[in-house]
Amino acid sequence: MKQQITLAIVTTFLMLTACKKETSTDISTTEGTTEKTYSNIEKANWFLGEWANTSNEGELTERWKKENDSVFHGESYFVKENKDTVFAEHVKLWEANGKLTYTVTVPNQNNGEAVDFEMTSSTTNQIVFENPKHDFPNKITYNKVGNDSLVAEISGIQKGKPASEKFAMKKR
Repeated sequence: MKQQITLAIVTTFLMLTACKKETSTDISTTEGTTEKTYSNIEKANWFLGEWANTSNEGELTERWKKENDSVFHGESYFVKENKDTVFAEHVKLWEANGKLTYTVTVPNQNNGEAVDFEMTSSTTNQIVFENPKHDFPNKITYNKVGNDSLVAEISGIQKGKPASEKFAMKKR
């Protein structure tokens, strides 16, 4: 009788332990298949591609490529008619912990250091990034005008006065 009780206790213990392990495995499997979504950077999918504007002064080009699900890389440059590049910048648009950041690096500005602008608002056709601590610009706005055109705008306080510049571009 003692052996039957001991056997029953051991069997019950083994069954409970086996069930517990299986439950744990199921949780691990479920966690392992969970995919991260990056809903904020998906709002900027319309940035992707090459955009340009040609004027009498030269050509402005902006290119955006998707590096992965949470990072886009952009580059902008202005080339004068005589083929001199007079302005260039590199941008990393990245999402982490639900926050979308526009990180821009411009040679010969900010001691070559990257400057972060956080997304402060977005709609289907507009995304706004801001950094109130930066001298100029404090705000970068992208407006989607149509599937083949956008307007980028930089704004803020420059020399004590409100200032802004708009850059209208067409998709190539």
